[in-house]
Amino acid sequence: VPYLCSFTYSKQWYQRRVRELEGVQRFFTRRIEECKGMDYWERLSFLKIQSLQRRRERFMVIHLWKVYHGLVPNHTTRPVEESFKVHERLGLQAKLPELHTEPQDSVGTLRERSFSVRAAKLFNRMPKEVRESSTMEELKITLGNFLNGIPDHPPVRGYRSPNDNSLVTLLQLGSV
Repeated sequence: VPYLCSFTYSKQWYQRRVRELEGVQRFFTRRIEECKGMDYWERLSFLKIQSLQRRRERFMVIHLWKVYHGLVPNHTTRPVEESFKVHERLGLQAKLPELHTEPQDSVGTLRERSFSVRAAKLFNRMPKEVRESSTMEELKITLGNFLNGIPDHPPVRGYRSPNDNSLVTLLQLGSV
């Protein structure tokens, strides 16, 4: 789903597309014989698959980790050394890009939805052992274990989700 990984997006457009794509996944998981009688969220859990939104957020964490370790290019204007810091207590942290002027509301909103800001916020909310994994394999295992402990209730037509299912929101609320 490459277009869901774009660096900026409209929240309404993005949420509508996520619901549409989740609807496709929902349609096909309903056809699995072992899943008859389960709601969509139960099917995701039973099949041990994540929602598209959760997979996208997982991609963001892994991508930032790869940037820090020099495995992929850093597409920001700052060098890697200026994009991350190691805090004595909190460990590895991604720095949020600075905004040097007072933005209009629309500019501030676009900034908050940009990959640089959203991925950094998400990365910083991950447990220290996830952020400081030394290998890709270790990162995927610790991240997977962490994500498996978080409820995944994507917004889908016909289902009432208690929130927007974003890890940023869930971890900020402290509900996990």
